[in-house]
Amino acid sequence: MWNKNIETFLGCDATFEEADTVLFGAPYDCTTSYRPGTRFASHTMRGESYGIETYSPYQDKDLTDYAIFDGGDLELPFGDPIPALRMIEEATGKILDAGKRPLMIGGEHLCTLGAARATVKRYPDLYFLHFDAHADLREDYLGQRLSHATVLRRVWDLVGDHRIFQYGIRSGDREEFYWGRDHVFTHKFDLRGIEETVKCLEGKPVYFTLDLDVLDPSVFPGTGTPEAGGVTFPELMEAMAQLSRLSIVACDVNELCPPLDPSGISTAMACKVLRELLLYLH
Repeated sequence: MWNKNIETFLGCDATFEEADTVLFGAPYDCTTSYRPGTRFASHTMRGESYGIETYSPYQDKDLTDYAIFDGGDLELPFGDPIPALRMIEEATGKILDAGKRPLMIGGEHLCTLGAARATVKRYPDLYFLHFDAHADLREDYLGQRLSHATVLRRVWDLVGDHRIFQYGIRSGDREEFYWGRDHVFTHKFDLRGIEETVKCLEGKPVYFTLDLDVLDPSVFPGTGTPEAGGVTFPELMEAMAQLSRLSIVACDVNELCPPLDPSGISTAMACKVLRELLLYLH
């Protein structure tokens, strides 16, 4: 299943056996509620990643100093999310069973549910750290329980109360926010206070899920459901720097929609965020 990929994300060209982190794409966006196109994110990011350097001046680290494997994209069926989620779960499980950390590039945010299912099975005491513009806590969206607008509610179904920590949330219907008060920890609008949460999560297994629309659309317009009032790139970097203190056993980056930003700026930023995330994990 995990043959060496012909085109890899910048610096992620170790073999599967050598790697401690395994990158893979989940090109799926069939429940996107507004503007589709996130299925093209992982492929586009690989090609555009060569416009940045492997070296991070933020961390004084270089991707070439670490063993990271890019396994390419899963071939996910269109339409029904159930088989797509099953395939994501199986792929994530194989990576975890090999003693490696999966890092998935979405795709829409629903893809997280497949990876979450596999990770919870292996880490029953798993916690979730979630950066996003949207709460994603709806019970259903237009009658559908599997949607990128319901994904964190479905994660809650797996882990229960007070195991999900959300930051940057600035959009959702009233029911989501009211329900969330009793069941999850939600920090609205920005990423301030992340240090306290990280302190609480130290020593615990953590799944980190990053919806790139947490960034303000003035700096990241290439996303399907942009929300004004987001964070800046430096603010995101400052918050992500805390990740090195955590035991992150799996993670994902999602909701880049390359066709919506033909300038390429959003893709370039997504590549840089992914580079920094990979380095914070090592």
